[in-house]
Amino acid sequence: MSIFSWLKSKFKNETVDTNNPALLEWLGIDPNTNKNKLSDATYFACIKKLSESVGKLTLKMYQNTDKGIIKSNKSELYNVLKLRPNPYMAATTFWSTVEMNRNHYGNAYVWCRYIGPKLQDLWIMPSTDVTVVVDDKGILGAKGRIWYKYRDSKSNKLYTFNSDEVMHFKTSTTFDGIIGKSVREILKQTVEGSLESQNFMNNLYKSGLTGKAVLEYTGELNKEAKERLVKGFEEFANGSKNAGKIIPVPLGMKLTPLNIKLTDSQFFELKKYTALQIAAAFGIMPNQINDFEKSSYASAEMQNLAFYTDTLLYILKQYEEEITYKVLSSQMINQGYFFKFNVNSILRADLETQMKSLATAVQNGIYTPNEAREYLDKPTHEGGDILMANGNYIPLTMVGNQYKKGGNS
Repeated sequence: MSIFSWLKSKFKNETVDTNNPALLEWLGIDPNTNKNKLSDATYFACIKKLSESVGKLTLKMYQNTDKGIIKSNKSELYNVLKLRPNPYMAATTFWSTVEMNRNHYGNAYVWCRYIGPKLQDLWIMPSTDVTVVVDDKGILGAKGRIWYKYRDSKSNKLYTFNSDEVMHFKTSTTFDGIIGKSVREILKQTVEGSLESQNFMNNLYKSGLTGKAVLEYTGELNKEAKERLVKGFEEFANGSKNAGKIIPVPLGMKLTPLNIKLTDSQFFELKKYTALQIAAAFGIMPNQINDFEKSSYASAEMQNLAFYTDTLLYILKQYEEEITYKVLSSQMINQGYFFKFNVNSILRADLETQMKSLATAVQNGIYTPNEAREYLDKPTHEGGDILMANGNYIPLTMVGNQYKKGGNS
């Protein structure tokens, strides 16, 4: 099976149909411009933020035992997901790419390649080439199972995988629980409106911030003469190098500029509002798209915490559940093994607050000294694996006994 053909990037450029392309061109909007959603600054910033947030977290494997949760010793399986999912991708690149596909297309698919019972590697399948099929008649096997069909766009070969071989990550917007909807599908008009406003500004810059104008003249000119006349005026008016220069107008002609006042149309206010709408759809905080108008340092720190609890927590929980269920065998799951992302890097506070929290945890028997040192990436020391607590503490049931005659002191 040719798995290397799957390693390709295929973000499609989409165009928008319009009923009056000539009018849009005259207004400075090219209707034939490729509407690549990633070219919108806000849309790209939101996807980049989410993909990097997932990619920078370390995936860890644990086991829930009678003595509590401990780190797993299944290093061979763990290293595939933590270090190198496949020979061409590090774990950071791999998981950020999965998250990029999940957000842009609404669904991300990862093929788990096994050799016997052993997980060999993981491969990202292009989201646009995968079709989810529910076999409600049992044609492919057990009735009611989900199958994933992948068609290689180069060889046109069709591959079919059962649901146990594919990890499927979807957005939270799903109406059947199987296929996710992307933000660009739901907010299509909003995202495209933001792209049009950016194209309008780009064309305005190209013309030296000079608006359109109406040329009045007496007499009749054929099409060729009109084009030569307009071209002559545009040579003086267009371009940043000609901005502010005098435009010569022949006798009997009048050039009336059509002033474009962006302030009157509240252009920048609407553009900012659109950006906040797109960010809100992704669960991105305003300060994360460089909108610090109502933010301070303290509120920005709280916004980062809110970003984890309101946005990232749901995403990470889905990843952990899907990876645990699809990668681990039923026997290992029953033995308490599971995967979990380490979110300490997100929740880590400033150094002073961090040291006080760790000291309190050690003094109250929550962390051992070595666990606190490990949190700070410091080496362990002999004797540091013992829990400590204040010896003056007594159980609640014994409070007041020291005041009773003959009571324990």
